[in-house]
Amino acid sequence: MDGANHSVVSEFVFLGLSNSWEIQLVLFVFSSMFYVASMMGNSLIMLTVTLDPHLPFPMYFLLANLSFIDLGGSSIASPMMIYDIFRKRKVISFGGCIAQIFFIHVIGGVEMVLLIAMAFDRYVAICKPLHYLTIMSPRMCIFFSVSAWMIGLIHSVIQLTFVVNLPFCGPNVLDSFYCDLPQLIKLACTDTYWLEFMVTANSGFISVGSFFILIISYVVIILTVQKHSSAGFSKALSTLSAHITVVVLFFGPLIFSYTRPSSSTHLDKFLAIFDGVLTPFLNPVIYTFRNQEMKVAMWRVCRQLVRYMKIS
Repeated sequence: MDGANHSVVSEFVFLGLSNSWEIQLVLFVFSSMFYVASMMGNSLIMLTVTLDPHLPFPMYFLLANLSFIDLGGSSIASPMMIYDIFRKRKVISFGGCIAQIFFIHVIGGVEMVLLIAMAFDRYVAICKPLHYLTIMSPRMCIFFSVSAWMIGLIHSVIQLTFVVNLPFCGPNVLDSFYCDLPQLIKLACTDTYWLEFMVTANSGFISVGSFFILIISYVVIILTVQKHSSAGFSKALSTLSAHITVVVLFFGPLIFSYTRPSSSTHLDKFLAIFDGVLTPFLNPVIYTFRNQEMKVAMWRVCRQLVRYMKIS
């Protein structure tokens, strides 16, 4: 192979989720419903944060960024999966597969950093309330946002640098409904042991490390509040429980998939659906249903839009 790209594969074939018509119908209804709800929910959050001046800037700026990322994350594989459910031959071009992997890892890297930034925001708000607006200034929020995109891009480019030059000279069937590194690497016509190790190190260890950093930070916040103010403990716990739920929902499937990339099971497909379709829907639900301030702001914006439409 001599390190050159001797690929003769122009497309990859997905095996999909199931050959049962009944299961396909359930998946179609389930996926379509949650995809549309995710797009509407995250769009509404972004619109509310943009139009409502009463919402505090730092926390809701980061939440709007998370909603934007969830819009992108749910749109990478979900529309194609929904379109392919009833098709007998499910294919994606080689370039389309590489593009899908690129955006999956960009979005994943950005969301990791945003969740860490949101944990830092809650730490400052709860543990250092008098310095909150000084520390979480607009400049700091923009720094977090720019850093998140840079880290996401670097993370994705590093992985794809090794993959795009792999030789694919025959097998082109992916036991999945979307392209990702663990499945794609197995099809290469060369020894990929070290590349699989690199994927585990890059994606798996980063996921596990970020998850433990976030959980430890939330435990520190809870212990700090409990030590200084028993009255504020229940309120802080209520606020942080939403953040912790989102962290577990996001990192659970990632850790399961990328710390054991050599195997492929039906559970992997279920977790991929959960991560790609359900999690982007649950994020706005968790953050808004447990946040009275956000619900009030959404009603204000909805009333403004209805008034504007009536005038028009």
